[in-house]
Amino acid sequence: MSLWTRITEAISALASGEPLSVVFDRLRTPPERSIAFTIAVIALSAKMAKADGLVTRDEVTAFREVFHIAKEDETGAARVFNLARQDVAGFEDYAKRISAMFRSDRAALDNLLEGLFHIAIADGRYHPNEDVFLERVAEIFEIEDRCFRAMRARFVPDATPDPYTVLRVDPETPLDEIRRAWRGLVRESHPDRLIAAGVPEEAIKIAEKRLIDINNAWEEISAARAGA
Repeated sequence: MSLWTRITEAISALASGEPLSVVFDRLRTPPERSIAFTIAVIALSAKMAKADGLVTRDEVTAFREVFHIAKEDETGAARVFNLARQDVAGFEDYAKRISAMFRSDRAALDNLLEGLFHIAIADGRYHPNEDVFLERVAEIFEIEDRCFRAMRARFVPDATPDPYTVLRVDPETPLDEIRRAWRGLVRESHPDRLIAAGVPEEAIKIAEKRLIDINNAWEEISAARAGA
C-alpha cells in the first residue's frame, strides 16, 4: 500500500465523520507518525487556502515542492487535498492534535509551520488573514513570538529578512553570543540530526532551506561587524 493510499484512507475516514481524535490516535507511532505529519500539513494548507478565499496554481505548485509526489500519485494527492478542505474539523483541531503528537520534537513543529509559510506566500502575496491564521497555529504549537517573527521575516515577500531576527538575537548582542546562537540554530536544523530523529522527509527539505537562511544571516552580521 502506497503512502498516498494510506493518507487517503485516513482523510476519507475524517470526511465520513469519524472523529479526528480517533484517526490521529492510530497514527501516534512511526512510521504512521509520518503520515500524521503529512496529513497535518495538507489539512492546514487546505484550510489556510480558505483564509484568502482562493487556491491559486502557485500555491498548488508550492504544495508539490514541500512534498515529494510522484506522477502516478498526483491524482491521489489532489484527492487528499480536496477531502481535507471538505472536512468539518476546524484548523485549530488539527493544530492541537499535531502539537500534542510532536510536543517532544519541536523541530517538526517548526518545520511544519515553515511549510505553511512557504505555501502561503507562493502566490506572491501574504494576505492579512493568512497572517492571523499562521500566528494562531504558532500559538497552538507553543512557538515563541520571536521565532514566529523570524520565520515571517524570512518568508514575507518584498521584505529583506533582518539577519538579527533570523538568528533570534538583538542588534546590540555581542558577536560571540550571536555566534553561539547561530551554531545552536545550525545544530537544530542540520539534516543529519533530523534524519537521526526520524523527522519526515518533507520536514527535512524545509529545514535545508532554513539552514541556508541561518548561515546567510550569520555571514551578513559577521561581515558587517568586521567592517565596522
